[in-house]
Amino acid sequence: MQILEKHKILEKNATLLLILSFLVVTIGGLVQITPLFYLENTIEKVEGVRPYTPLELTGRDVYVREGCYVCHSQMIRPMRDEVERYGHYSLAAESMYDHPFQWGSKRTGPDLARVGGRYSDEWHLDHLRDPQSVVPESIMPQYGHLMNRIIGPDYVQDRVETDALVGVPYSEDMILAAAEDFRAQANPNADAEGLQERYPGAQQRNFDRQPQLTEMDALIAYLQVLGTMVDFSTFEPDASR
Repeated sequence: MQILEKHKILEKNATLLLILSFLVVTIGGLVQITPLFYLENTIEKVEGVRPYTPLELTGRDVYVREGCYVCHSQMIRPMRDEVERYGHYSLAAESMYDHPFQWGSKRTGPDLARVGGRYSDEWHLDHLRDPQSVVPESIMPQYGHLMNRIIGPDYVQDRVETDALVGVPYSEDMILAAAEDFRAQANPNADAEGLQERYPGAQQRNFDRQPQLTEMDALIAYLQVLGTMVDFSTFEPDASR
């Protein structure tokens, strides 16, 4: 009863309630924010995570432009049903070079965080050209027009350089070789030694099976890298965090 009586004082005094509420919020905020000033990075570094290649970056731009993020998420939550269906839960490091991130908020279609390597290029081609031919109940629109949109490396160096400005660790060598790497990744006969040096594990092949380099090449290159950078058979989370 004494506690309730004292609480009435706060209920009847708006100024006192405001002051004490402000103090509680301030203390709570400081407890959360202060430790961040003493951390160099809040994201645990994970072996294998690298910036996107110029072709993958271009494919990501196509993915965003076409609104794929509206129906597909790229974030697997650490819940049993999600992990069993999609794979290992998403790590912060996996999207550290995404500007903006593609976590998404809706799943009309499945999560794509681990779609890389799950299907062949041919499957992606069929699915993007005519989704219902692969998944009859799909309501996804057709994206066959991407095979007719020929692309070149005219602006890819500027695109890479822009990401470098916001903190993506593209080196000067990566920026200068952007056009070369862009062409080489979609050409299985090109010398990819430099590409592999700059982007370890980058997949090199003709993604859309056409002689010309198209937006379909770029989009499939992007989809095929999602979730493949980290080797989860050897990954162990940092227990000190």
